[in-house]
Amino acid sequence: MTSSYSAAQIQVLEGLEPVRKRPGMYIGSTGPRGLHHLVYEVVDNSIDEALAGYCTHVEVDLNSDGSVTVVDDGRGIPTDIHPQTGKSALETVLTVLHAGGKFGSGGYKVSGGLHGVGVSVVNALSEWIEVTVWRDKKVHIQRYERGIPVTELIAKPYKENRTGTSVTFKPDPQIFTTDTEFDYTTLASRLRELAYLNAGVRITFSDNRLELLKSDTPKVETYEYKGGIREYITYMN
Repeated sequence: MTSSYSAAQIQVLEGLEPVRKRPGMYIGSTGPRGLHHLVYEVVDNSIDEALAGYCTHVEVDLNSDGSVTVVDDGRGIPTDIHPQTGKSALETVLTVLHAGGKFGSGGYKVSGGLHGVGVSVVNALSEWIEVTVWRDKKVHIQRYERGIPVTELIAKPYKENRTGTSVTFKPDPQIFTTDTEFDYTTLASRLRELAYLNAGVRITFSDNRLELLKSDTPKVETYEYKGGIREYITYMN
């Protein structure tokens, strides 16, 4: 047994390494609760766009390959170069902890996901993640694997004047102690609550896991409540 204690024993974790090393610190657990928290983090970003007045529709899809897709019609994550990191704002948000529009005064005045850990943690704990941004009459696409970008940010002209963000990710089975199968009821309950608490936002939830459903057609539910919290109280009673 050695008693030496030197610089060699000091671990320096860079980028998203700390998240992969201690995932429970960031998402609470590596069981079902933490697994579903990944979806909530991405959806909360879309809800923040709604609270800021820029998003009216959020779509959540459970895909047959075990991945999840969250699409919104907000402004789209910025893709220009970030002055501090020298990388695109999109890559910064996906690879730097606590990077986002919720911490200063210039991004969001109100935020539903302020106490969340951010989409960078989702990136770190996913086998892969693919982000598509529609903005400035262009479509921007980038893919990451276990937190590391494996493609450049690809930008192509887009005919329509569409705006929004799509995030598709597959949780990393190396991280989670149970399987990585999402529970429809758990997610439906959370999405329904978000729709009640954010009047005027429409959330469409689709389960495309036909084999699991033992069905030929996806299960689709839409949550939209003009009455907001009042309707929620009625629903709870």
